[in-house]
Amino acid sequence: MPPGDFRGLVVIKDHKLVLEEYFHTFWRSSIHDVRSAGKSVTSLLLGIAIKNGLVKSLDEDVYSSLSNEKYPNIHEDYKKVTLRNLLNMTSGLDADTDNTNTPGHAVNWIDMDNWKDYLLGISLAREPGKNWVYADINPLLIAAVIEEKSGMSLRDYAKKRLFDPLGITQYYWYTNKSNQTGAAGNLYLSTLDFAKIGVLVANEGKWESHQIVDVAYIEELMTTEIKGVTDWWNLADSYGFFWYKSKRTFGGKTYEYLFASGNGGNHLVVIPEYEMVIALTSSAYGQRYAQRRTYDIMKRVLEAFNN
Repeated sequence: MPPGDFRGLVVIKDHKLVLEEYFHTFWRSSIHDVRSAGKSVTSLLLGIAIKNGLVKSLDEDVYSSLSNEKYPNIHEDYKKVTLRNLLNMTSGLDADTDNTNTPGHAVNWIDMDNWKDYLLGISLAREPGKNWVYADINPLLIAAVIEEKSGMSLRDYAKKRLFDPLGITQYYWYTNKSNQTGAAGNLYLSTLDFAKIGVLVANEGKWESHQIVDVAYIEELMTTEIKGVTDWWNLADSYGFFWYKSKRTFGGKTYEYLFASGNGGNHLVVIPEYEMVIALTSSAYGQRYAQRRTYDIMKRVLEAFNN
């Protein structure tokens, strides 16, 4: 195992910081690429957009959410794809992270200065709402809708509606030359600020005295369970709203939890029943041991709380 690739561990219990540790020259102020855990933040931003009236509902289709005058080449198939389908990775679009031959795969658009026009030309490969297929195109399309409705990049919308209210001042979120943010990842946060996102979820969308995301949206985020994930990744039981869900027993106690996850071992674990959040940051990108090591650290933390 290469040295120096585990960066930080933060545990918050009952709204109190009970553990904060950093490793290998990284500190509280260090920001880290949490990779696909950024998708889970994108989900919260959609909830905020609904609360603020920018988006009507999750059952709004992508086609009607965007301006036909501005995007005349948008594929007719988007009339069949709802925001809910995108959130649950059940859009049916011809994109699959595990298959670079699919036209919607990130290798075909990630380097573009304007990827929105390309993405809106992707057609369906299967019926929406049926099968879970992990693909970066889904959060990018959520971002496209928020950016269209708000008139700003997802990064700037996040600053105004999420990061500033949570006191998150140090971050980086890649945004291309066309002011389109990489909503599938590309987000850098400190471990402590990563944990703040989890606290917001655990507290049903409320931060201090401010209801940032509606309770109903958070409840649906927590309870939506799309199956078919376990065969793809055995650390998760289900998926929904760009969050994984699991039920595991550690030290004789069973925990139901949801978690955001990014390549390299970046995990944000939320255990609502115990008002507990565990944030772990790691840069073991592309390493087979990364996610298992993070899971084992989480397991030890929970076992320690049982003693």
